[in-house]
Amino acid sequence: MKFRSDKEVLLKELFRKTIHMCCGIVPFALKLLYWPVIIFFLLLAVIYFISEVLRIKGKSFPLVTWFTGFAVRNEDKQKLSLGPVFMVLGFVVTALLLPLEYASAGIYALAFGDGIASLAGKAFGRIKLPGSEKTLAGSGACFAAVFISTFLLSKNIVISIITAIIATFLEYLPLKSLDNFFIPVFISASYCLLSLIIK
Repeated sequence: MKFRSDKEVLLKELFRKTIHMCCGIVPFALKLLYWPVIIFFLLLAVIYFISEVLRIKGKSFPLVTWFTGFAVRNEDKQKLSLGPVFMVLGFVVTALLLPLEYASAGIYALAFGDGIASLAGKAFGRIKLPGSEKTLAGSGACFAAVFISTFLLSKNIVISIITAIIATFLEYLPLKSLDNFFIPVFISASYCLLSLIIK
């Protein structure tokens, strides 16, 4: 029974984080169609929020309620799951405040760093970090993913290491769904500042 439960949790997390990693295409989409993509994401967030309110009330929004009902973690089934809303807001705020070359770093950090960290932690995490439910495997995977994605953007090892450290620290904090907002915003701002300071 426990094996079945663990397998279900891992499958749900795989489904959720696959969505995270698919968000890696957001910078490309913004580069092609900036305002239509911004508007699309905001509409998507509104539709998702409405569907969550209906789900809590025991009603359904065609297709969306099934999708979110499957993806939501078991402990969150009786409350609003606002992770996707925070994610959209994180992307939109980042894209509006910073040039796309810098915003991309934060979007990639959330898409790949947070996404891969969660999967690695669930699949291989045996060693818990002090004072947290996060694991050494998850944090290591986050660092590696952010380092690689940042290096591909910056071609600078120092900037990539510092950005990866900041992202790993943010991912370690008990922010719950709010990390979907803070990671893209803070990482993009940090990457922008580091790019101006370090040549």
